[in-house]
Amino acid sequence: MFGARVIRRWLCLVCWCASTAAAGTPAPNILLITLDTTRADRMGFLGSKRGLTPNLDELASQAAVFTHAYAQAPLTSPSHATILTGTYPQFHQVYDFPDVLAEDLPYAPAILRSRGYHTAAFIGSIALDPNGGAPGFDRGFDTYDAGFSTAAFDKEEDRYRTVERRGGEVVEHALAWLNSHPQGPFFMWVHLYDPHEPYEPPEPYKSRYAAEPYDGEIAYMDWAVGKLLRELKTRGLYDGTMIAVMADHGESLGAHGENNHGFFLYDETIRVPLVIKLPQAGAAEKRIENRVELVDVMPTLLQIAGAAVPAEVQGKSLVGLMKAGEAEATDSWRDRPAYAEADYPHTAFGWSALQSLRTGKYLYIQAPRRELYDQTVDPEAEHNLAATAAAVADTLGGQVRAIREKTTSKRAAPKLSDEKVAALDPAAQAKLASLGYVVSGSHVFKSSDQEPDPKDKIGTIRAIRRVNDLMADEHYSEAIPVLQKLIAENPEMPMPYSKLGDCYLKTHEFEKAEPVFRKAVGLDPKFTDAEMGLAKTLMRLGDIEEATTVLEKVTARVPNLAEAHLLLQIAYARSNRVPETISECEKVLKFFPRSYGTYLTLGQFLAKSGDLEGAVPKLQEAAALRPEIPAPHLYLADVYTKLGKQADAERERAEAERLAANPIHPANGAPDPGNAAPQE
Repeated sequence: MFGARVIRRWLCLVCWCASTAAAGTPAPNILLITLDTTRADRMGFLGSKRGLTPNLDELASQAAVFTHAYAQAPLTSPSHATILTGTYPQFHQVYDFPDVLAEDLPYAPAILRSRGYHTAAFIGSIALDPNGGAPGFDRGFDTYDAGFSTAAFDKEEDRYRTVERRGGEVVEHALAWLNSHPQGPFFMWVHLYDPHEPYEPPEPYKSRYAAEPYDGEIAYMDWAVGKLLRELKTRGLYDGTMIAVMADHGESLGAHGENNHGFFLYDETIRVPLVIKLPQAGAAEKRIENRVELVDVMPTLLQIAGAAVPAEVQGKSLVGLMKAGEAEATDSWRDRPAYAEADYPHTAFGWSALQSLRTGKYLYIQAPRRELYDQTVDPEAEHNLAATAAAVADTLGGQVRAIREKTTSKRAAPKLSDEKVAALDPAAQAKLASLGYVVSGSHVFKSSDQEPDPKDKIGTIRAIRRVNDLMADEHYSEAIPVLQKLIAENPEMPMPYSKLGDCYLKTHEFEKAEPVFRKAVGLDPKFTDAEMGLAKTLMRLGDIEEATTVLEKVTARVPNLAEAHLLLQIAYARSNRVPETISECEKVLKFFPRSYGTYLTLGQFLAKSGDLEGAVPKLQEAAALRPEIPAPHLYLADVYTKLGKQADAERERAEAERLAANPIHPANGAPDPGNAAPQE
């Protein structure tokens, strides 16, 4: 009835389960590997013939493979929140960047650390940096290796330092930690971001997959996974470690008009690879066809660790399914539905959120124009049956509402404390935008009583991405007509107005920039990028007073936004507001301790305030930072004269004259308010 290999596998798993239940058995190590933006159809162990994943395929041969696993959200932070809390997005309320992971949620790292596990995370992107896109995700970790928010973001060549890391570097960090971690079980999370856009695999994958760079990223990521697994074997850790590998979501690659992910809930982004290797290869070579969800991962990890699963957890441990016989598995998991939702269209644009349900042979999507697909004959979801099978759609729509009613949290969504707000990276939105995330503003925008269906707006997303590409290449004049068309089609969306203002700033059309920035701020009073653009424009137009008011508002709300303080320093100085200029200079120097322009301004205004002795070292620092510029020496000469130090004054004046006779740089070195950057 059963083959010998199946019987051996079954006995191995039974023995493993019995041994882990024995008193005094050490807790197993747990390795969680999440593959960002990885489609299921690229995995060899799921039938792909592309040959991209030999290392993952080898792992899968020693593990349980879930052939129908589904994410609960097509976006990085909400999906990872589901993986680590075992709750649905409507419960954990992490919908977008930077929503807060609440401290009272059940959280695998915190639970495992409380049971004696050493916990460490090694993160591949600012999207999961606690000070960037994912505040609260570091709870329960002894080590959380991210740190993207501390790096500057001003050059394209810095992308693999400022916003993401290649998989090889992430793995190196993880292995370094393994070399030094204390005795005892560990829970290690390794997040590999490579398949996320832009698709730029390193060599030799770049050349090998020049025609399909996304596949090149998958192949490179598989190499990084292989390196990690080989090192575990070398250290004697592989056999006794539970290894769970999954994607957080997939990538559309043009399906249904979506190039990337975040908006739609079709299989391209929601069906994901999921492989679990139990300690000592329990459940090896087992393929599980039952429908499962990423919400099931967290309770599975806890059961393997011998930890109680909190009552709030909404997923179901997969251990029973992995050890069950075929008949038992069919009975207990028969047609379990899989729920998913896309809130990103709503949080970023004010369009309708989407919910989906996979049950029986159907995929149902709740939308302003609902969708129903028979996946047995229409796996690519091309033929919407909602109109012709209205009764089925009604029934499944009712099931979606019932699931949401049962699983939605009744508590208010958590908010960042003032201290955590101050700790967030102020440039995180720009960094996230560089990864392809379309960040519109700070809250939901409701364009009408009837929110648009994202299906009708996917062209808008493609146009925004086109604008981003044009602006990144400094083709501002080409971006302007695209933005004007976007505004005509989406008059209540603040983002295109702000981007149009940026283009006008870059082309020095300041009179045109002012009204569009004002419109963006009017639509979203907390749209920091638009406020900053308005302040720069006003300064260019000579309205220092209103620019100052705007910048004071921004710095009060976002106290660690360095660029705002730098501009405010300039505005105060131009208005000759002596105490305010001094105070702002001191704040700027905390961000930019080698800013020539700030030292020069601070020295000038300390002298104006009567603090001549205090002015001298600031002007000397300016002179040291830019020794080729005469301005600091002229100001020093004036200060020394007032102090009665004539010899010093004559020396500085002579140095200024010498430098002026051989000019190399502009004399003042003052920052340009249209492109505020510290002068170092």
